[in-house]
Amino acid sequence: MMPLEQTLREEILARARDMDASGLNRGSSGNISARCGGSMLVTPSGVPPARLEPAMIAKMSLEGEHGRWEGPLKPSTEWRFHLDLMRARPDLNALVHTHAPFSTILAIARKPIPAVHYMMAAFGGPDIRCSGYACYGTAELSEEVVRAMAGRKGCLMANHGMIVGGENLTRATWLAHELEALAHQYFHVLQIGGGHILSEAELAETAKGFASYGVQDPKA
Repeated sequence: MMPLEQTLREEILARARDMDASGLNRGSSGNISARCGGSMLVTPSGVPPARLEPAMIAKMSLEGEHGRWEGPLKPSTEWRFHLDLMRARPDLNALVHTHAPFSTILAIARKPIPAVHYMMAAFGGPDIRCSGYACYGTAELSEEVVRAMAGRKGCLMANHGMIVGGENLTRATWLAHELEALAHQYFHVLQIGGGHILSEAELAETAKGFASYGVQDPKA
């Protein structure tokens, strides 16, 4: 195993445990993936972070047979949208999917998040879309997610949860926390009758400085 692959496996494990500890995810309900050359590393199905070991993380080809995997455990049931997003989006090297509470509440209500806060600029557009619904683990769900993520680094998944992507695991995990913060804020704004939505011009002004804003990978 190449050193980069081992490092990525260890980082996926650390991120999964951190998200579980922070409440961003619960047990085995979410999943994480990272691009590794022409392959994708993705957390296995049904294993909570506390029991996860680097060797358990599945490896899937991004270029070969769709769905083929290597490892002692089968990949997450949600491997399809991880794989299809990485194939469609070369700018995304890491993906984080969670059932974070407020993101999931809005996903159940099928409410996209408008630009209620300037942090929306980190996601590449004036809103966080909500995908259409399809059963978990299906090709149909993958199609809905890829569509909702077009031009964005995050989306809600109808009656399901959320997914974000970044250039590395550090950035993707940071964006997952930021999306949940936006969902938390918007949920409460709705309780008081709504709030002021930033214009695209106001958001564009903020976006100018966002290439280097937020948590960065110290190895980059």
